[in-house]
Amino acid sequence: MEKNFFKTASLGIQHVLAMYAGAVIVPIIVGGALGLTGEQLTYLVSIDILMCGIATLLQVWKNRFFGIGLPVVLGCTFTAVAPMIAIGGEHGISGIYGSILISGLIVVLISSFFAKLVKYFPPVVTGSVVTIIGITLIPVAMNNAAGGEGSADFASPTNIALAFGTLLFILVLYRFARGFLRSIAILIGLLVGTAVAAFMGMVDFTAVTEASWFHMPKPFYFGPPTFEITAIITMTLVAIISLVESSGVYFALSDITKREISENDLARGYRAEGLAIILGGLFNSFPYTTFSQNVGLIQMSGVKKNSVIYTAGGMLVFIGLVPKIGAFTTVIPTAVLGGAMIAMFGMVIASGIKMLSKIDFSSQENLLIMACSVGMGLGVTTVPSIFANLPESIHILTSNGIVIGSVTAIVLNIIFHIVPSRKTVAAVVDGQQAS
Repeated sequence: MEKNFFKTASLGIQHVLAMYAGAVIVPIIVGGALGLTGEQLTYLVSIDILMCGIATLLQVWKNRFFGIGLPVVLGCTFTAVAPMIAIGGEHGISGIYGSILISGLIVVLISSFFAKLVKYFPPVVTGSVVTIIGITLIPVAMNNAAGGEGSADFASPTNIALAFGTLLFILVLYRFARGFLRSIAILIGLLVGTAVAAFMGMVDFTAVTEASWFHMPKPFYFGPPTFEITAIITMTLVAIISLVESSGVYFALSDITKREISENDLARGYRAEGLAIILGGLFNSFPYTTFSQNVGLIQMSGVKKNSVIYTAGGMLVFIGLVPKIGAFTTVIPTAVLGGAMIAMFGMVIASGIKMLSKIDFSSQENLLIMACSVGMGLGVTTVPSIFANLPESIHILTSNGIVIGSVTAIVLNIIFHIVPSRKTVAAVVDGQQAS
């Protein structure tokens, strides 16, 4: 019993570490842009981690009303960062949370309808989306491996050695270890990399000493929400885009776990995401969506049990209540985390390619869908300013590689597959009536 508990706990910690950096970077960026005080920023980070845990538990717990029931980890969506900063600059922080609340309610209301659109997500679309997600995350991994974009020691030999030393250790462990040790190779790699960095004097424990021991969530910490129509429309669009991204993650996990997902499963998954967004608005945190880096971790570890994700969700809730503990996860050097991310994000790409292996490669239409969607996703990621001069209402769709790549795949699939099939059906019906 103790042995199984230790295994589950270790795997849960691994998932927490995999998503933690991505989760806390959003409140740090948004809070900094809005000019929050140190105390307010501490609250924002802590409540974000707490809500990540609650959102994850809502999604894994499958019931009649909500929850996809797959090993999904949720975190705040990166897609919302720029819109939240823009809304905050124009309408204040209360406008941000008013728009988050309404957008979450809209997601809950449209969840059943949105699930009926599953026919627009065949393997050529979902496989392309998952591949795009992995590809667009690789620059994040490489920047972290170099020490973090904008850091004083960016691309220093020490950072490079730490990052690729961590990656090499993970690969060697994965090659020669068996069973449980192999399944937590990422966690061991992070611990070893951090230990080496500590000996080199690169680990700073200041955040741990300054963090408080207990933190109680408080509804409307930043004051009552306000409701601005333009902000609500913007955040609703962000939420719908997140549903498209989540759909790719759902299908990737469905493929990895060998569990079929129905239209009702999708509706429950979208509904859980909407509830998480509403809670984010109530407690002044963020909109929440599925985290694809944890998909790569599941693929690498081979552990697909929901119990591990329940454990990770519980840990996130606990860490959110005790900032002193949560601060320990921030001491992992960026370069060490980047080395592990290369393997994890690469596995997301591999999952997408695996999904694409199910399609008919002799179809030029399928090849064009893949080529254009992946090309657009990678292109916007590498040249993010290409659509900078477009109107702001359009720019939200074109400023993110995952978003523009996903939209491209969906639209091209409709053009090449959905519309022609409807015309064929209509022609058959007309022929039968004529005869």
